[in-house]
Amino acid sequence: MTAPDQIGSVTPVRRRPYGLLLVATPVLLVAWLVIWPIISAVIQTAFVTTPDGGSAVSLETYSFFFSDGYSLSNLSMTLWTTGVCAALLLVVCLPIALYLRFSDSKVAAYVQGLAIFPMFVPSIILSFAFIRVLGPNGTVDLLLNSVGLPHIRSPYLTPWGPVIGLVWDNIPLTVLILLSGLGNVSNQAVEAARDVGAGKLALLWHIILPRISNSILVAISFAVLGIFSAFTLPYILGPAAPEMMGPFMQRTFRELLEPKTAITQAVVTFGFCIVFGLFYVRSVAKNRAA
Repeated sequence: MTAPDQIGSVTPVRRRPYGLLLVATPVLLVAWLVIWPIISAVIQTAFVTTPDGGSAVSLETYSFFFSDGYSLSNLSMTLWTTGVCAALLLVVCLPIALYLRFSDSKVAAYVQGLAIFPMFVPSIILSFAFIRVLGPNGTVDLLLNSVGLPHIRSPYLTPWGPVIGLVWDNIPLTVLILLSGLGNVSNQAVEAARDVGAGKLALLWHIILPRISNSILVAISFAVLGIFSAFTLPYILGPAAPEMMGPFMQRTFRELLEPKTAITQAVVTFGFCIVFGLFYVRSVAKNRAA
């Protein structure tokens, strides 16, 4: 072999599958704890055993769910609560994240601490505090009564009870995700826009929001997934009827003793959640491709 041939030949590098080994355990856990229960639930609700021992497709439980007025009202209640909470979270958390990103004040550290504080409060403690403060004859009622003002209508055991609790509970994660996205907005871009006369609204609409659109989508997706499947806060703070899907499934399973119907409700809930999950996966894939 000549010298040029020796120089031109390259020995292929053997890659060891360390990366695959690292992700094998979490992938197997997801398949075991998430994917298989979903498949099992679909099989249990979509197939029935025939008299001859075989199986046949039957959508009877799904037909009942989508024709039952009470089930549909609970689903509508869940969708309404999720939509209102997602909108309120964006309205509340985006200004906080913008302030934390662009403020040099010492007060910003205290604001961030207050915004993250709900992350360390369990839902059951939050529910108790909500009842003590905003419930009937709670702190707010006592203060109003002390100055001669009429009582307010308590949001406790109304559709607004879970909304208030779920918004407060999801503020920390939403603020952190938006704050992380705002890290992509450089100070140079902001200063350049101000130099050409851009006002605060134009700066927000044309410079900031386009750069954090993926972060907003991720934050809303996480919030929606958590709110749609919430149990503790809707169970304690919400009305008995209509109720959100989490308490509805628990009551169907434990009080009505209808496990197949409860599994059907879980599959329907998963069907709505997977739509927002796909938005999240698409956003992550888009960021990776960029």
